[in-house]
Parts: sequence; structure tokens; C-alpha cells
Amino acid sequence: MMTSFTTFFFTFLSLFAMAISLPVARLQTRDVFVPPITYPHAGTIWKVGDYHNVTWNTDDAPVNITNSVGEIYLVVQGLIDFNHKLGGGFNIRDGRTVVQVPSVSPANDYAIVLFGDSGNFSPNFTITS
Repeated sequence: MMTSFTTFFFTFLSLFAMAISLPVARLQTRDVFVPPITYPHAGTIWKVGDYHNVTWNTDDAPVNITNSVGEIYLVVQGLIDFNHKLGGGFNIRDGRTVVQVPSVSPANDYAIVLFGDSGNFSPNFTITS
């Protein structure tokens, strides 16, 4: 019984060693891209129902972005409001997309988050009715 276990163990160990020594196909290097949001900025005032260009800086975009499909959500009091998706399906390299200001309570503690490779937040701004 012990001999068959030992044989099995060393056979398994040999196969494992061969598997990890096989060449691995080189994956294309990808980078996480966190473009800074340039609009809205601190002091911006949006009115419910209006349309605005949300913009971000793409000057330092890497050649290969891990996830180049962007989405924008409203942020309320520092928390992402997944009920208020402002846009999506655009290429993060575009550097801008048009959004419509949703019907929300007027306040001065709104922000937006740009998802793609990562989530980056704008400064707080105001939404009025």
C-alpha cells in the first residue's frame, strides 16, 4: 500500500514539475489608466435637466488599457449612486462624454465617478433645480 502511494506521489510531483516548467505565452502588458477629471470641477453648478460635457485628461493614456469602456455615475455625499448612471459605453480615450443632469435634490455635495480601468472622482460641485 505504501509503495503505490509513494509511486503515485512522485508521479504526480513529476507531472506538476513538468507543467510549471512549460513556457507561458507572453501576455500583452496592460496598464491601469486613471485619467484626471477636468470637468466638472470645484465651483461648477449644474441645473437639473441640462446637458454637460464631462471631460477628463487623456494625455498620459497607455497604449494598452485594461478596460477602455467607460461609465459615469453620480456621487452623493461621497457615495456612488448606482441608481443614477449618467453615461456608459464610451471609449475612455475619448476624453469626454455628454451627460444629462438627473432629477435630484439641490445640494452642493455632488461629484461624478468615471469608471473604466479604475474609478476616479471629480471634486464636489452643486446641482440646482
